[in-house]
Amino acid sequence: MTTAERAPAGSAPRVPPVRAALHPLAWWAWALGLAVAVGRTTNPLVLGLLLAVVVLVVVGCRDDSPWARAFGGYLVLGAVIVVMRMGFYVLFGLDGAGPVLLELPSVSLPGWVRGMELLGPVHLYGLLDAAVGGLRLAALVVCFGAANALANPKRALRCLPASLHHLGTAVVVAVTVTPQLVSAVARVRRAQRLRGLDGRGLRAAGALLVPVLQDALDHALELAASMDSRGYARATRPGGDRHVGAALLLALVAAVLGTYGLLDATSPAWMGVPLLLAGGVVAVAASIAAGRRVRRTRYRPDPWRARESVVAAAGALTALVVALAAAADPASWSPHAGTAQFLALPPAAVAAAVCGLVPLLVRRSR
Repeated sequence: MTTAERAPAGSAPRVPPVRAALHPLAWWAWALGLAVAVGRTTNPLVLGLLLAVVVLVVVGCRDDSPWARAFGGYLVLGAVIVVMRMGFYVLFGLDGAGPVLLELPSVSLPGWVRGMELLGPVHLYGLLDAAVGGLRLAALVVCFGAANALANPKRALRCLPASLHHLGTAVVVAVTVTPQLVSAVARVRRAQRLRGLDGRGLRAAGALLVPVLQDALDHALELAASMDSRGYARATRPGGDRHVGAALLLALVAAVLGTYGLLDATSPAWMGVPLLLAGGVVAVAASIAAGRRVRRTRYRPDPWRARESVVAAAGALTALVVALAAAADPASWSPHAGTAQFLALPPAAVAAAVCGLVPLLVRRSR
């Protein structure tokens, strides 16, 4: 007998409560912490460990939404980045150390291109350094792909301040392009298989391209009509403040430079945290001033609970552990190929990985 049959007459059946999903900004904070940790090391074992942490958390915590199913595309993109980085090393004949793996003929370039030649001998250590550089960039891409897979971009839009509402809408539309294209390709392939069409070869790719583009165009038109029917971009207060716009632009430039300084260990000290703090102060002041000119309402705002704080703190703690350990022992966290530390896993990397896996524990405790 089901619950509805055991319920008393005249009363509605009891439905078990559904836990709300985590706040989208909590996932972005966690992914940003993992990205900072990835940017502070070139140890291939540490990079592989952090990448495995990201994949495990996404597999264990994602739902069945289109942006979650598109995470595999980021993994493929990361693999392409690694292969291209190694291909560039072989193509441009960059100098390297270690034994020669492949002796390719050198191709001289014109005189106006000095210090470069195509192909040449492929050295083992140089190829390994190129692979690690590609793996580092691929891990950064996968970290932000994990945030896109775990956080609902439409819910993240509602969490932005009023001054960034229009910019946030444009960013969310741009971010959701990849999941929509992946879903469109899956639908078109399913329809082709039901019709008995072969999905291999250049002819099949051409037959796939037109329906996917048509689906993307239809989705864009539906989104535009939906936004127009809700009065989007109809300003209630005409005009704008140039000083606020200049301050926001200055804060954006400071944030970009500060983030680069935080991810690059060789940048000057003032380009990291100090520049980020200065840009943050300017951004908050300009955002408050610009938000007074925008009127909007929020329907069922997402609460920030203890679970969100734990997930965000896990990402920050991962970045902090890696940053402190890398500063204390640079040789182990930024080794070169051929050295003893190249294939050595620092003990602090295991602690950082455990911190990164905290969202899985939060998911199971729900």
